[in-house]
Amino acid sequence: MQFNSGKEAFFGGARALLPAAPGVIPFGLVTGVTAIEQGLSPGTTIGMTLLFYAGSAQMAALQLLRNDALPLIILVTVLVINLRFLMYSASLAPHFHRLPRRWKWPLSYMLSDQAYVLSILRFSSADGARHGHCFFAGAALAMWLTWQLSVMAGVFLGAGIPANWSLDFAIPLVFLALLIPAIRNSASLAAACVGGLVAVLAVGMPYNLGFLLAAVCGIGTGLVVERLRPEKAAAAASTEGVDGQ
Repeated sequence: MQFNSGKEAFFGGARALLPAAPGVIPFGLVTGVTAIEQGLSPGTTIGMTLLFYAGSAQMAALQLLRNDALPLIILVTVLVINLRFLMYSASLAPHFHRLPRRWKWPLSYMLSDQAYVLSILRFSSADGARHGHCFFAGAALAMWLTWQLSVMAGVFLGAGIPANWSLDFAIPLVFLALLIPAIRNSASLAAACVGGLVAVLAVGMPYNLGFLLAAVCGIGTGLVVERLRPEKAAAAASTEGVDGQ
């Protein structure tokens, strides 16, 4: 879909995010409930959510707090989990580097997995560069509001949420829904398969280090496969040239 104005692109981004919202809401509810169960006040929990704005890192921090981990370990774990945002930023930088700071700073704060995937898929289309920052802003703001409101709901509902709802099950479904459209070639497929396999095998590692190991292995595999593809193409072209002589 081509957008004729920034306003259209903004609301287009918000609409694109809506299908992912139902899967994010249970994640936020679980985060809010977990924080309250650990003795954090509603104000502290909401402040933490505004400061972190990274659900996986916030959940990891809450689990480490429950286990009385050292503050340094909590800090390092959160930083490691959020390293993926450096990769996201590097990927988006060519599309946003000309924007003024009044755009860059709020957009960088609202960067999320969902907004990134939707935007990078948009940028890969023929007309994706047109009003791309507005599309990202719409998707990012919709995601930010969904997350904040769902955590607040978890904070104030607390133990009123029935355990048989199995809200934790919805969390991986969100990322699967985002992952599948992003697999477009052999490199991304190999990265997804290796990263997923390592994540499952390393699920028992302490301090959520399995997440980091899976990310490194997946990225490394994707880079290797991507490097091999041009070499194979060049070798095939060279072979055809020799056969034609």
